[in-house]
Amino acid sequence: MKKHLFNIFIVSVVLSVAMLIFNRLNTTPPIQDSIAYSEFIDKVKTGQIERVEMIANLIKIRTTEGENFETINPGDTHLIDDLLAAKIQIRTSEVPKQSMAMSIFIAWFPMLLMITVWIIYMRRQAGAGSGGFGKSKAKLLEENKLTVKFSDVAGCEEAKEEVSELVDFLRDPQKFQKLGGIIPRGILMVGPPGTGKTLIARAIAGEAGVKFFTISGSDFVEMYVGVGASRVRDMFVQAKEHAPCIIFIDEIDAVGRQRGGAGMGGGNDEREQTLNQLLVEMDGFTGNEGVIVIAATNRADVLDKALLRPGRFDRQVTVGLPDVKGREQILNVHIKKVPAAADVELKFIARGTPGFSGADLANIVNEAALLAARTNKTEVSMHELEKAKDKILMGAERHTAVMTEEDKLLTAYHEAGHCIVGQLSPEHDPVYKVSIMPRGRALGITMFLPERDQYGANKRKLESQLASLLGGRIAELIIYGGDLVTTGASNDIERASELARNMVTRWGFSEKLGPLVYGEQGGQPFMGYSSQGSKVSINVSHQIDEEVRALIDRNYQRAETLLRDNIEVLHKMAQALMEWETIDKAQIDALMAGIAPKPPKDDNNTPNHNDYTKQDKSDNTGIKMNKPAGQV
Repeated sequence: MKKHLFNIFIVSVVLSVAMLIFNRLNTTPPIQDSIAYSEFIDKVKTGQIERVEMIANLIKIRTTEGENFETINPGDTHLIDDLLAAKIQIRTSEVPKQSMAMSIFIAWFPMLLMITVWIIYMRRQAGAGSGGFGKSKAKLLEENKLTVKFSDVAGCEEAKEEVSELVDFLRDPQKFQKLGGIIPRGILMVGPPGTGKTLIARAIAGEAGVKFFTISGSDFVEMYVGVGASRVRDMFVQAKEHAPCIIFIDEIDAVGRQRGGAGMGGGNDEREQTLNQLLVEMDGFTGNEGVIVIAATNRADVLDKALLRPGRFDRQVTVGLPDVKGREQILNVHIKKVPAAADVELKFIARGTPGFSGADLANIVNEAALLAARTNKTEVSMHELEKAKDKILMGAERHTAVMTEEDKLLTAYHEAGHCIVGQLSPEHDPVYKVSIMPRGRALGITMFLPERDQYGANKRKLESQLASLLGGRIAELIIYGGDLVTTGASNDIERASELARNMVTRWGFSEKLGPLVYGEQGGQPFMGYSSQGSKVSINVSHQIDEEVRALIDRNYQRAETLLRDNIEVLHKMAQALMEWETIDKAQIDALMAGIAPKPPKDDNNTPNHNDYTKQDKSDNTGIKMNKPAGQV
């Protein structure tokens, strides 16, 4: 802030001086009292004029009484004769001429002023410490500010083991050097967003007790060519002065993309020059003893090969999504920051959050704390944690969304169709919750959660997913008939089509086409390309479409059979959703077993009627639940 104020002050002073000079150059002497030319002639004839001074057409007059006047000669050729006849003293003067240099200066003064101000500004920026164009933007954290330790990092034990020897080296370099070992110059941490890559880097510096430079890959690149390379040089100069130390480059793919590929504009491109300088600094002619570079990215596939070779980034550490044990450890770390109630069981939250990153789990705890504060509670209970998990999994509830009873009933049948088919299909993930409360952009949602961490899927499981995706549309068709089905299944159809196409073209689940890849991921149709995004023959493209259609048709028929065989369960589940809006796994299991489900324990979802078992099979729209399609 002080630097910006100083720059503004300098510019203001320059502009003020310029205005003063300009006003000085354009200042004219004060104008004296003027008289009419006819009055001047009368005074000449009556002898009241002592002397005149003629400057071009301007006549300066002094009377015999000592008064001074001015007038303009309108071109009177007899004026001199009249003045001589009256014996008036006549003086003449030349018009003052400006020098050529001054004229040029006045004409070019605004442009010179702008150039001067720009030069001053650029010089100040170039030498303004860490904020300058050529100076490094890396932030230095002293040892006493690094409070993160390995004990604060949970859910990634393998990654911690990989980097733990860096701590030993920074503490005792002789232990490795006496055996001829060379510590890795750089470590590249790869993993999805939110898995703790930055946290591990801070923990390394905190455990080793060394200085820590942190910078983002995008901070190197500027619109001025050469600035990025200068910043890289300056960063390593600072790091050598504080060795041993750690340089952490976050999102290194912003500057380390493969040269000559997408995003690179050739040999003179600023990003490419910056990358070249980074390559030289990490393993060039000059050594960087005691300087360890740690970089993080979730796009290791786009990095330049020269950056990944041994001697630069010798080691790649994968920081993946935590398993169920890791998720529980992460939740234990974050729950310590909030007052937790006695009923909190983090293992249940960990089991119900497969695929969550550390940042997602931290968000659950934070959302739970906000929910507890909103209801004036002093502790975070299991109820708030479950609601926070549901909010992140399924989206926030939209209580303001207005739905008619007919729309709610149709949505209830749609979601019940998904649920029943999913429950009855082999190897399908169990249903977690079904809700017709609008969440996010969806009017209803059926949430499936796996019972354990999964790293692959077989053909039977994928076909069960296809059937459950189609179950919502089939339920609408069974209850309302073909003319009254809605567009609510658009996303289901899109996901089912994509899944079936991937099974055929990418995962080799087609007996006709075999284990070959047809099409490139993310490919777009173009001239000479099929709908798969790669060059395949028309015959093969036709076979792909046939196989995809066969997969969809087979699972459509299976889902329809399951729903027609369990039509009573479909009616009862839809009625339960109409009454409670949300049903959980215990209620779903009861409905599937033909047992009356218990009302929800949550006070917000307490049913409006006395007992579900006392309700008949009709809703308030007059539609009989047990009637087939076409007889609505």
